[in-house]
Amino acid sequence: MKVLASKIWEALLSALPITLIVYIMALLPWFAISAQELVTFTISAVMLIVGIGLFNMGADLAMTPMGTHVGSGLSRQRKLWLLLAVCFVMGMLITIAEPDLQVLANQVKSVMNGTVLIWTVGIGVGAFLLIAILRIVFRRRLANILMLFYMLLFALALLLSVNEKLDLLPMAFDSGGVTTGPITVPFIMALGVGISAVLGDRRSQENSFGLVALCSIGPMLAVLLLGIFSDNDLTYSYEIHNMPILSAMLGVAKSVSIALGLIVAFFFICQITFLRLPKRQLLKICLGIVFTYVGLVLFLTAIEVGFNPIGFKIGKTLAQLSKWAMIPLGLVIGMLVVLAEPAIHVLNEQVEEVTGGYVTKKSMLIGLCIGVGAAIALSMVRIIFDFSLVYYIIPGYFISLALSLFVPPVYTAIAFDSGGVASGPMTSGFILPFAIGACMGVQGSDAVLRDAFGVVSLVAMAPLITIQLLGFRAILSNRVQERRAMKRILDADDQQIINFM
Repeated sequence: MKVLASKIWEALLSALPITLIVYIMALLPWFAISAQELVTFTISAVMLIVGIGLFNMGADLAMTPMGTHVGSGLSRQRKLWLLLAVCFVMGMLITIAEPDLQVLANQVKSVMNGTVLIWTVGIGVGAFLLIAILRIVFRRRLANILMLFYMLLFALALLLSVNEKLDLLPMAFDSGGVTTGPITVPFIMALGVGISAVLGDRRSQENSFGLVALCSIGPMLAVLLLGIFSDNDLTYSYEIHNMPILSAMLGVAKSVSIALGLIVAFFFICQITFLRLPKRQLLKICLGIVFTYVGLVLFLTAIEVGFNPIGFKIGKTLAQLSKWAMIPLGLVIGMLVVLAEPAIHVLNEQVEEVTGGYVTKKSMLIGLCIGVGAAIALSMVRIIFDFSLVYYIIPGYFISLALSLFVPPVYTAIAFDSGGVASGPMTSGFILPFAIGACMGVQGSDAVLRDAFGVVSLVAMAPLITIQLLGFRAILSNRVQERRAMKRILDADDQQIINFM
């Protein structure tokens, strides 16, 4: 109980800043937030805090151990075809059941068939999970693979412009961010740790990360290809449904049951065939699954009922009051919202553990907050001036890939994983509605697909730069320390020579 209490306390500290911002805005008459909306948001905030705490507890007890055991167990079989087949199916099924993806599919169903989008993204993740596993097996440098596929992404983006479907580009890049959600991230990251522990070499730190980064590319490529060959109408419409909490909870419970059901069924098939873990470990994992399930239901219900509608209303009202105020507020909201992303804390703990404390949770969190805050502020600038996402994406990824040539490989892997993790359910459930509302207030509904979407992809891109800059700073700091140490040694030698003479 003490561990659970500490998890809930951490969740309270994480969610408190963004909750206080909403309360402050509710006191201002310009936003016209009703008493009923405030009560619903308050209940949602409590559910969010408890949900994050339970989810983090469940991730420690179940999701991370399951991924580690499956990864190491498959690797010990020494059958590459089995490892690849299982990872493809696992990546596809987990992604199809990812609640974040369901949220995005519901928001773009006026543009694209939601079921087709979900299956397309699932196949993309499964295929690139294979590539990520092959990278570990054959010990290839992550930066080179990322450069190859991002160049392919930009080439497909040019094809979209030729086909006059460039408005689909933001949605395609957003799909890469939402696939790495609260269910997928702990499992895939732990899978990488497990495989790397068995097959890793001197670069095992780098190999244990990077799976999330590569799995984020697959959906973007798949959706871009789908957009090129489809004949969909690009007319977009957006509606906010004020659902009762109980009705929303029942719907979320059903979707989470499917998500966890697929993962648990797959895990127990592995348990029967080759894992054979002792009963004590299985009972601990089962308890963790219960915590994960309850936590996700509470968390996602809070997003759907409280944070999604209030984010849309704040964005639209603020844009109508002062479009320039959107930029600083976007910066602040972005820095605070990332604190409430449940998978962020899982990533930070794994990073500190794998790197032996060399990359601390505090430095990771500061880098993510700065990066995400800047991404939201830049998104507000794009909404105001109405220009294409490519003016951010191409220079941003060029800088990210260029930095990967100068920083230690482990920082590149961590940075690209952080990008996928930062764009979690709080981003799709609060930030995206905030951006949609702001876009409607400034440009109208016709520009939403072009200007509001893409905010998730910018959130995913910003940590690529900030985290690698941390690595660059670490290199410079180490070199300065080495020079100082060498200078002290030389000074000591000179002093000994003088004393001898």
